[in-house]
Formats: sequence, C-alpha cells, structure tokens
Amino acid sequence: MKKLLFPFILLLVLIISACSNNNSSKDESDSVKEDKAKTITYQSENGPVEVPANPKRLVLLSGYTGNVLQLGVNVVGVDVWSKNNPTFKDELKDVAEVSDENIEKIIELEPDLIIGLSNIKNIDKLKKIAPTVTYTWGKLDYLTQHIEIGKLLNKEKEARAWVEDFKKRAEAAGEEIRAKIGEDATVTVIESYGKDLYVFGDNWARGTEILYQSMKLKMPEKVKEMALKDGYYALSAEVLPEYVGDYLIISKYQDADVSFQETETYKNIPAVKNGHVFEMRGEGASFSDPITLENQLEFIKKSFLGNN
Repeated sequence: MKKLLFPFILLLVLIISACSNNNSSKDESDSVKEDKAKTITYQSENGPVEVPANPKRLVLLSGYTGNVLQLGVNVVGVDVWSKNNPTFKDELKDVAEVSDENIEKIIELEPDLIIGLSNIKNIDKLKKIAPTVTYTWGKLDYLTQHIEIGKLLNKEKEARAWVEDFKKRAEAAGEEIRAKIGEDATVTVIESYGKDLYVFGDNWARGTEILYQSMKLKMPEKVKEMALKDGYYALSAEVLPEYVGDYLIISKYQDADVSFQETETYKNIPAVKNGHVFEMRGEGASFSDPITLENQLEFIKKSFLGNN
C-alpha cells in the first residue's frame, strides 16, 4: 500500500509546486505591470502632465541632477555639465551623457521621465519618448525648486523635510558668522573662469543663496548696483577693488587665468591684505542642488568659523 501511495503523493507535490511557481511568476509580472501603469498628475508650469508615480529611469537634460540623486531616484542620462561635475563623479560613473539633440540615444535609454529647462530643443520629439517636464530657470528660488522636483517624483515629503532642516542649519550658521565678523561686514563672491571675472548677486549659485538669503550676510553696494538684478556681472581685474567687501570668496576653475591675483591692485585690496579670501573649486559650483548646497554650507562654515 505504501508503495502505491508514494508515487501519487510525489506527483501531487510536484503539481502543487508548479502551480505555486506559476502563480508567483504571474504575481511578479502583474506587479511590475501595475507599477509601470501607476501614474500621477503633476501640475507643471505648462499644465498638467501624467508622469510615473515611481519613476525609475530618468533623463536629465539641464541639471537638477543633485536634486534627483538626493531623492534617491535612478538616473540613466544626464547633460554634459552634470556628467563633468566632480560632485557627482561616483554617482554618474555609469550614466550616459546626452543632450536635447541626441534623440536616438535617449530612445535607447528607455527613460520613463525626462526633465529639462524650458528652452531645450526638440521638446515635441522628447514628449513622444517619455513624459517631459520643463522648468524656467530662476522662476523658483533654490529651495522651492527642490520641493517642486519632489512633487514631480512623488517625494514631496522627503524634499520638504530636507529643505526645512537645511534652512535651520544655514540660518543658525549665519547667526554664528555674523556674531563673529559683525552685522555690517560685507561679503563678495566672484568667479575666475577662463580669462573672465564675474561678480554675483544673491541667486546665482557659488554659495550666494546661502550667504545672502539664508545667512543674511551683506553684499557691497557696488555689487548690489551691478549684479543683483541680473544675478551676475562681468568685470575687469582693474575695477575689482570697487566690488570686494570685507570678505572675498573666489570660485576658481582649474584652467582659469588667475594672473590678476599677482597684481598690486589685487594684493592691496583690504580683504586680501587681511587674509579674508576663501577659494572654492569652480567646477560644480554653478549648481544649487541639495548635494552641492551641503558641500557649500560646510565650506562657508569652515571658511568663516574655522573648526568651531
């Protein structure tokens, strides 16, 4: 009797196991399909756009890379500036470099969401590949922009949490810095790029948003007059003393012409003579995303407060 029962039991076990495996595979397949099918309606500046609820393959054509990476979303293609940004070197090691003209390459990447600035080319072609959302540069302030990208990626809660925490830390550091250097002390931010020099207002990256908006540090009147409206102003080394306040921050590219720092005009600037010059790496300084902002906040604190 036992000999007759054993083959029957074995056959029954195999049938149940096969059914279970088939059901499991079916469940997994259905789950993937359902995940892909889930969308949310994002209210973009150009109207509502249906986007994936959980995007997994993003193409970024105009920055915003640090915003997306900070929110933990996978990136498969980025613009040349992001790709060459040393801040994201490790995260973008295996990510493709693309532009708004690389339509075929973008198709090959099979993105489920594309993000760019409002002036990108081939917008109609891009929309046929995947939902495409664009932003107008400067329309939103640097922190609100991160929250907006959080909404797009269905991660608004996480974005708001970071923004609130960052604001508190930056404001606290600002109070500490002002207490040390004086409420009326002025700070100037310039950049040496190639053979050009630029001075910046309060919303043009290079730490300016943190210094002037969050920390409430003051800029010289000449900088207000020439750079505040447009965000930046090109100037010559000869007139640099007119723009430099009590403290000077220089965003310096590796291949920049820094011969101006060897001139008597530069050396006689009070901020230079007092040792109040701080240099940051120019590569990557033009971004205003959370990863870059965290680095810049640490740079500013260390520059003004040392190890305090």
